[in-house]
Amino acid sequence: MKRFFTIVSISFGLLLSSFTVKIGIDDVITAMKSGNASQVAKYFDNNVEITMPDKSNSYSKSQGELVLKDFFTTSMVKSFDVIHKGENAGSQYCIGNLITKAGTFRTTIYMKQKGDQQVLQELRFENH
Repeated sequence: MKRFFTIVSISFGLLLSSFTVKIGIDDVITAMKSGNASQVAKYFDNNVEITMPDKSNSYSKSQGELVLKDFFTTSMVKSFDVIHKGENAGSQYCIGNLITKAGTFRTTIYMKQKGDQQVLQELRFENH
């Protein structure tokens, strides 16, 4: 009986930890749907790679937030549709379509486990 409770406790712990890892990417997806650059930027790593149709660069957290805010404001985000979401060796990624008044952008979000949290390392927006 003691062994049964140990196995159940370990399984429950693993189950809970699998949910906590996904919180980061789901929060980023929610923020993308509403075009909320500040919410997305909460998950930026110290440096974030942002690629857009007209520019690509590595930015600090604060610079990245300004660049993303400008892009969202200029393009006027309508919604974000997830095409595929997955994880590999502690990293998470999402591919989707960012639908804006300026057009649709195929978007890739790449997050990596850093310590006990997921951090956003790359955002890529490509003309669709």
